[in-house]
Formats: sequence, structure tokens, C-alpha cells
Amino acid sequence: MHYQSFVRSNFRNAFLLLLLLINIGVFAQNNTSPQLPTDPTQPKVDPSQVTNQQAVDFYNQAKSAGMSDMDIERAALQRGYTLDQISTMRKRLQQKPDEKQQEDPNRDELDETREQDEADELDDEANNERDSTSARRARNRRLRRTFGYNFFSRTRSTFEPNLRIATPRNYILGPEDEIVVDIYGNAVDNFRMKISPEGTVKMLNLAPVYVNGLTIEQASERIINRLRQAYSTLNRPGSGTYSSITLGNVRSIHVMITGEAARPGTYTVSSLATAFNALSISGGPSLNGSYRNIEVIRNNKVIRTIDLYRFLVDADLRDNIALQDQDIILIRPFETRIELNGQLKRPGIFEAKAGESLASLIRYAGGFTPEAYTKTFTYQRNTGTNYMIGSIDSVQIETFAPKNGDIFNVKRILDVVANQVEIRGAVTVPGPYALEERCNSVLKLIQMAQGLSPRAFLNRAILERSSGETQTGIVAIDLRKLVNGEISDIPLLAGDILTIKSVEDLKEFTFLTISGSVINPGNYYYYKDITIADLIFQAGGYTEGGIPYRIEVSRRVKNDTLDLPASQNVRIFSIDVADNLVLNPDDQKFKLQPQDIIVVRKSPRYEAQKSVTIIGEVRYPGNYTIINNFERISDLFGKVGGLRSEAYLPGARFYRGQELIAVDIEAIINKPSLSSNLLLMHGDTLIIPRRLETVRIQGGVHNPSVMNFDPKFGYEDYISQAGGYTEQGWKKRVFVSYPNGRTHRTKSFLFFKSFPKVEPGAVVTVPVKVAEPDRQRTPGERIALFSFVASIVSTITLAAITLSRN
Repeated sequence: MHYQSFVRSNFRNAFLLLLLLINIGVFAQNNTSPQLPTDPTQPKVDPSQVTNQQAVDFYNQAKSAGMSDMDIERAALQRGYTLDQISTMRKRLQQKPDEKQQEDPNRDELDETREQDEADELDDEANNERDSTSARRARNRRLRRTFGYNFFSRTRSTFEPNLRIATPRNYILGPEDEIVVDIYGNAVDNFRMKISPEGTVKMLNLAPVYVNGLTIEQASERIINRLRQAYSTLNRPGSGTYSSITLGNVRSIHVMITGEAARPGTYTVSSLATAFNALSISGGPSLNGSYRNIEVIRNNKVIRTIDLYRFLVDADLRDNIALQDQDIILIRPFETRIELNGQLKRPGIFEAKAGESLASLIRYAGGFTPEAYTKTFTYQRNTGTNYMIGSIDSVQIETFAPKNGDIFNVKRILDVVANQVEIRGAVTVPGPYALEERCNSVLKLIQMAQGLSPRAFLNRAILERSSGETQTGIVAIDLRKLVNGEISDIPLLAGDILTIKSVEDLKEFTFLTISGSVINPGNYYYYKDITIADLIFQAGGYTEGGIPYRIEVSRRVKNDTLDLPASQNVRIFSIDVADNLVLNPDDQKFKLQPQDIIVVRKSPRYEAQKSVTIIGEVRYPGNYTIINNFERISDLFGKVGGLRSEAYLPGARFYRGQELIAVDIEAIINKPSLSSNLLLMHGDTLIIPRRLETVRIQGGVHNPSVMNFDPKFGYEDYISQAGGYTEQGWKKRVFVSYPNGRTHRTKSFLFFKSFPKVEPGAVVTVPVKVAEPDRQRTPGERIALFSFVASIVSTITLAAITLSRN
């Protein structure tokens, strides 16, 4: 209820002020700055033409001019505005303003002012400070500004007072505050009273009650005493008549913000506003303003010194006191600011109060990060003539007093473990270990690593040790003697690295290769005393068809060159092993050697089934197995039960893979001894079609087409049916392709031509000559041609003369 009453009151006042300003025609012409009315004869403007924001702007300017709300209302009534017009404007202004109107209208101007101030300060730093240290400080300031600066630079941090809360107990009443009285029980009444400029309220026909400067509780007591003149038993035990007194609309107060504020001036705020509300409206301290020395002055006395760090760091609201009319907030210039850089959770520029230690400022920065080197850190200090570098340790932090302009740098810890030793290689648990009493020698380190692995190389181990020089030294250890106690244990130093190799690490890695009829052929590791049966077992055993006898082993010749010819560099062994990989003492006699190549042979009679396919016009088409390696094409017809009556053998096609093999099947059946009666291979396909009744003519003819086969037609008849040859048709190169894949071409002898026979399903192709482009001969070519012809003529003439003389 308090919030709604406050909004209605402000909107009403703004509207009354707006009516006065409209009389001079401001809104009818443009939105220039409002002025007080000087001519009462100016026409009025419809309130619907005025926006909410314009009303608020004019209201604020009128208040700044010194007009009170009662003066504005009195002046509006004197101008002759009716209550209906005022009511219309009030209802429209009571609607919820949009989000843009709720924001601080001066916020954009404030942000621009702060950014410009910051840019000016940085320019001054860059221009006035020429040495490298000052330039580095200027760059750092661009990145990390004063702690707390970003809080007030955010447009949403307005700290608007909550008008929906109950009236605070210490709230002091004053003129323009509204008091609401509710009487209930045996008597019912309700009335609202506004405190007059004289500080009194008047109820019913009773004498005024002075409440100015009282709290709401004190005022309630006086009001109830006055109301008992009308209600004698009011609020008395058992009377049945009671009252409730609350605060309705609250007044506005004027607060002045001065000093090093981002936007100093006088502000009109709610009487419920606090110090933080006013600081937020003014944008907080400027670049030179203090965050720790902000004074609230009332009646020329400092009633509170605000330290914003208490709120920003600890959320302490003790300094957020309620403001009163004519209070002054004075932001003093800062006295001491230091800069904290490096490994801090919140690096930046911080303000220090007198007597405050460095430890407090580090707490404001959130403390050290986990990687901070806190034993010592350096600082830079301005001595008045130059800069000085100093350092402090962790003990001095609690008592060290920083000075204005100090820059502290907290470095990162070294990425080095001070008490570490490491063991690598053939131990159970290799890795780094702490150098301590139970792990301060080589034997203790090996025990800490859970002992040596079974394949550890014991003849030598290496201990890498830094001697403090630029290079690392190496200490060789006879590990076997050390473990057996034949030599004394070796103490360890921080940073030592013990390396123990395994036997496999110190020899060339060798393989065996197996191929042939095994399930998983490939390369396998060589092991001492491995046999062929062991290797076949590792390779998954035999494939189907693999045999355990006639296994070939190919071995490189190393030093055993006796009884070998000079040109031979390998030895070949043919070995038999036990069937089913059973353990056999004879198999152990032949040991494989590194890089041996083993080939397991397949049974000579083992072969996968092969088949051919015959489809088309046969009695039993399908797939047929090739019984032996000597079956031929003619043997298929006995398997398929013969041909059907509609089968056309001249058109039969034989395919091997995807390729058509041109064979005459009809001739093969009539004479199986022909060389074209091929041996069958796996995947062959024979297609026996029905009789074909068409002939295709294509190529250099006028009408390429497909026509029916006519036994009476010859080659020339089919060409005639296709329209005859074209000019580019090449008659001498005509060929005919038959369905079985064979092709016959035109033959010529002297002036006689023999054309191929046309059969059903044939394709007659007349090639087309490629026309050569005409071109003009060059002069050189013409001379050469003339010379050639002349030489031929001369030769013929000389020959004729010679013959005639003889």
C-alpha cells in the first residue's frame, strides 16, 4: 500500500507541474526545457498528449526551481483545470511504466562521464610517465581498475528503496507524509491525513495534533489520545473499539552529494532512502574518490563515516543508514591506494586506511591462489624522485604498512618438488617418491617400489644425479652385487633418478614369420627354445587342408657357412610335426631361431569346390560343379539334360567373369575337338537364348534402326532398308557382330567385295569416316609439293628417254 500511494502521489504532483508548463505551449512546439508559466491566457493541452517520462522530467525541474508540491497544486487549480482532467491524467500515469522508463535516465550520461574520465586519466599517465616502469603501470591500470569501481558502473545496481516494507521504527515523520487511521470493532471509520507544512494533522472536528519530528509510534500515541475525545474507550481493554495507525504515502527529501562523486549534485529521493541508495544514484565515487571515507553530514555534524569495503567484502550493511531531508554525503579523496598483482584471487587496485596492514588488503583481494609463492614477494615504491624495489616475507605481512602508489607482485611457485626421487624401469611400481627416512637410499627406494621385476637386468643400473653444475652426472651401479649385499648401499639426494632396465630392453626385438595354411599368419615374437608346433599353436592352428608334414623353414645364414655354396645365403629345412599339435619329443629336437620364416603347405588333393552356371533354354538350368580339371564347355550339355526346342545355339554367349568370350557353341557341340572348346573355370557362365528375330543397322547409314530378320534378305537389302550409306559411310570397313560375340568384316579383292552374312540377332555397323578439316597450304608447302612433282616428272622423262635409246 505504501508503494502504490507513493507512486500515485508523485504522478499527481508531476501531472500538476506539467499542466503549468503546457500553458506556455512547450509540448505543442517541441521538447525544449520547461519553464514556469508566465501567461495565464495560454490554451491548455489535452493530458493524453503528454508522456509519463515528460511529466517526471518537468516535475523534477520544478522541484529544483524551489516549488513545493502544494505550490504546484495551488497553481494548477488557479489555471482552471477541472478535477476530471486531473483524474484522467492520474489514472494514465498510474499504469506500470515500461522497463526503459524505470531505469535511471541519467545512467547513460553517467557511464559516458566515467569512461571519459578514465580515458583522460590514462592519457595523462601515458603522456607524463616516459620510463618503462611507468608505462607498464599505465597498461596494468587499463586492465585492473579500483576495487569497487565496477559495482557502481553497472546500470542495474540502483539500490532502490523498498516501499513495500512496514514502516521502520526509527522513521521520523515530516510534512507531506500521509498517516492512515483505521477504526474497527464497535465503531468503524477510516481517514487519511497528510502532515501539513506546520507539522500537524487534523482529524474529524478535533484540534490539530503536532507530529513533526516524531516516530510513527510516538505519533500514534498522540493521535489516539486526541481520538478519545470522539471515541472515549478507544484502545482500552474490553472496550471493543480499536484503532490501527500506519504510514501511507511517504514524502520526498532532498539529499546533496558532493566531493569526489562521479555525478555530484542535489537529488530528490524517497524519505525511506538510505545512504547506499543515494550513492548508487550519483554513480558512486569518481576515479579519485574514496571508497573508505564517505561522510554523512546532518546539521553540520558527521553522523556516520561509510566504509564501502565492509559491504563489498563482508556484506555488512551497518553503514547503510536512513537519510533525512537536507542530509549531505561527502565523498573524500582517497589517501592511499596500492596495486596487488599476480597470484591473488582478485588482483587490482585497493584503497588502504590509515594504520591498515598489508594482510587486510590481501583479504580484500580474496587471498592468495593455491599456486602463490607466499614466502616472499616484491613491491615497488615511489620515493618521490624514483622507484625503489623492496621485498617482504610472510611474517611481515601482518605488520607491513603500505604507502600510496605501492605495487605488490605475488609470483607463482616453482614447478619443482624439493624432496623427490624417482625410480624408472623394471620395478613393480615405478614413479616418484618422497625423499625421507624410509626412502633415502637405492635399496630402500627399490623396496618402496615393491621390488624388482622378474625380468630386471641386474648387471648394471644408472643413477642420474644433478651435481649443481649445468650438466647431470651418472653413477653406474652393479645391481646384482648391491642386492646381494656385496657392496654398500648408496644414499640418495633430492632429484636423483634411478633407472633399471629389463632384459628385453637391452636386446634387439626379434620375430618369427609364419604363412600358408594357418588361421592367423603373420609375425610373432621370438622366444627361446620355441618350436614349430608352438608357433603353429600361436597362429591359431591349421586351416582346412593344412598338413603337418612338408613344413618348410627358411633360415638366415649367420656364422654356420660350412658345406654351403658361396652363392647360397639361406638354409631350407623340410620338417614334419605331430598331427593335432600333440606334445611330441621329436618336435623338441628342432628349435627355431630369430627371423625364421615358416611355410605350412596345403594338401595336394585339397581344393575348394568349383562351379559354373548355365541358364537359358536348357532343360535343367542352374549351377553345376566341375568334377575335375579337364571338363570342357561341351561336357555341360550332358549335365543339363539337353536343349529345349526353342534354343538358338548361334546366339549362345559364354562369359568368363564379366567378359564375353567369343566362341561358337554350335560348332563345339558338333565337333568337341575344336580348340574353341575351352576348359571350364570357376565362375564361368553359359547363356542359351531363344531364337532372335531382329537385326540392328547402325553407323553411317541414313536411317539407323532395328528391323526384323528376313531369310530372303542379304546384306545389301538390309543397308537399303536403313536408307543406304551416308557420304561419310565407310563401305570397305563394314563389320557384322553376332550374338555369340564373334565379328566378321567386309573383305575385298581388287574390285570385288565380300560382305559378311547377316544372321538373326546380328548388329551391322557401318563405320563413319572422320572428315579432315580443310586448310590452306603455306607457300613453303606449295613450293615443296611443286618440287616433288617436278622431280617425279623429270625422273619419268629420263627413264623414258633411256628406254627409247635402248
